[in-house]
Amino acid sequence: MSGYGASDALSLVDFISAKDVLAFASAGVETVADVLDRLPKRYEDRQRFDVFPVQAGGGPVCLRGMVVDTQVQRFGGRKQFFEAIVSEANGGAFLPNKVTCRWFNMPWMKSMLAEGHEVVMFGKPKDYQGRMVMDHPDFEIVGESDNVSIHLERIVPIYRGVAGIAQRRLREYTYKLLVGVDRSSVAPAYDIDPSYPRHEALRELHFPDSLAQAEAARRYFALEEFFALQLSVVWKRARVREHHGRVMGRKTSLLTAFYHSLPFDLTEAQKRSIKEVIADMRSPFPMSRLLQGDVGSGKTFVAMCAMLLAVESGVQAALMAPTQILAEQHYLTFRKWLDPLGIRVSLRTGSRQEDTHDKLEGAAQMVIGTHALLYEGVEFNELGFVVIDEQHKFGVGQRAMLIRQGVMPDVLVMTATPIPRTLTLTLYGDLDVSLLDERPEGRGEVVTALRKKPKVTDISQFIKGQLKEGRQAYLVYPLVEESDHLKVEAATVEYEKWVKRLSGFKVGLLHGKLPPEEKDAVMTEFRDGGLDVLVATTVIEVGVDVPNANLMVIHHAERFGLAQLHQLRGRIGRGAHKSYCILTTDGKSADAMEKLEVLVGTSDGFQIAEADLRLRGPGDVLGMEQSGLANLRFVEFLADMELIREARACAEKVLEDDPHLEKHPALLKLIHDGDVEVG
Repeated sequence: MSGYGASDALSLVDFISAKDVLAFASAGVETVADVLDRLPKRYEDRQRFDVFPVQAGGGPVCLRGMVVDTQVQRFGGRKQFFEAIVSEANGGAFLPNKVTCRWFNMPWMKSMLAEGHEVVMFGKPKDYQGRMVMDHPDFEIVGESDNVSIHLERIVPIYRGVAGIAQRRLREYTYKLLVGVDRSSVAPAYDIDPSYPRHEALRELHFPDSLAQAEAARRYFALEEFFALQLSVVWKRARVREHHGRVMGRKTSLLTAFYHSLPFDLTEAQKRSIKEVIADMRSPFPMSRLLQGDVGSGKTFVAMCAMLLAVESGVQAALMAPTQILAEQHYLTFRKWLDPLGIRVSLRTGSRQEDTHDKLEGAAQMVIGTHALLYEGVEFNELGFVVIDEQHKFGVGQRAMLIRQGVMPDVLVMTATPIPRTLTLTLYGDLDVSLLDERPEGRGEVVTALRKKPKVTDISQFIKGQLKEGRQAYLVYPLVEESDHLKVEAATVEYEKWVKRLSGFKVGLLHGKLPPEEKDAVMTEFRDGGLDVLVATTVIEVGVDVPNANLMVIHHAERFGLAQLHQLRGRIGRGAHKSYCILTTDGKSADAMEKLEVLVGTSDGFQIAEADLRLRGPGDVLGMEQSGLANLRFVEFLADMELIREARACAEKVLEDDPHLEKHPALLKLIHDGDVEVG
């Protein structure tokens, strides 16, 4: 049996110094497994031997040659450098082509390299005063080191730095641990591919024979990560279906009356989604469904229909929004459409509570709120249906707390945050998905324009033109206050300037540092038409509905993510008027321009989300911690999409054969330890 287990602390490994154990610990690397599970940042191909003469100006090269001369020279006064002249070895004869290798401030190198040594070197050659020079090349003396096969003459791993430990030492530690670890201790909790042992995948990840082999090893571990994630969501889904929920949705008289009261027709996507929700409510299992729709696609009306069905079935329904402003907006919308039907709707937020003295023991049929619905003082009589708006704004624990208020209520999760279709299964694999892929008729066109360093006077004139027609405008800035580190305009400073530029119009200021009551008052004033212009930060990103606002100018648009820009743009175009979104940028970054051109070219939130995934990665689509993606170290989403489906199928097969994982205790521990948390 080998000497080290994967869970052993590095302090137990005899060849790692105490100093390096501390250095590893400062980087969060504490066990043998932590070292072996570190994905190399990149690889260097050091297996190709270039033939002398070497061409300067290219990339690094690997050479084999003979040291023909060494000397220590001075530079800059008292400083010294060691110089070794290396010529290509060819059957004992030396060709005239030579490379001068230099190590500055390292005169002691003379004791390491001597004439006659055959060496392998890796470095970047350059032309210096007519000589071919390599500064500080990595090297090995042929025949003197057991580690030539680790550092040179092969594909070499380059790791993310650990302060105080050089790359060579990182490689040596990793190699020795690979050789010395007990293979059974690195075996997977479930062997997805028995033909490819995990210890072999580890070796090929760190010391591959080819780049293709390294990629195959990375994909092995990506599949392992996807499997753990999918096992968790399939497990959660199976546990929910073990409980019998309330069968609802048989009576539809309220829903029919609601349909007849609407002055417009629902879209086909809304009708389809409502049918899917009704089918879930009529099943004996608790509903867990994601309603995914772009900004302005009509999710609220789908939720309203579902909540009406719940009320007619004799239970209370609750809707939880991420902000007080949005909760109040939902409350007003629900009251507008449902008061004529006699539905009792209550608002409960942190600072405002309609029906404060009305306990929820049957007084309210629908409750709209924020996180206040989680407070201990709020007790539902019979909570049977829960709508969670903008799920990614809440933690998993908050969602579970609300669900515990009822007896396995039906749950409908809504999000306007565009989620790439390729990520939906990963993030919400425990939910069924309804997709709203149409916009209701009667919404105005939104024209998006990109402007490099526009003149303030031009922007001002355009804003005034829209205001004179009775419209309203948002002016969005990335910062609340000016920063010494960023040359970026800030909302508080620019607000004062816009007050002067737009004299005769009412200008308001809204940002995240204002007290909640003040934010609420400013947004209400803008919504009710008391303000013509709102200078704001991204606090307006989610949910605010002001149909009369048809203009948005986003300053320094390059500083926002694509999905965030799309969310901001969704605040306009909600009425019948033609709307305009103007993106301003300094135009210095080609990557930023590419990103902004995507927004100009399409209004499809899903196309934008796919582009965001390609340009910035999954963490910017949804928050890394909230989305369950934070621990995915090996996954490359654009390259690994088919692995999600493979992992899903494997997870379903495991739970089909062993529903409670009695035969797989390691997998059960993985789930219960919370290593994989999604939703």
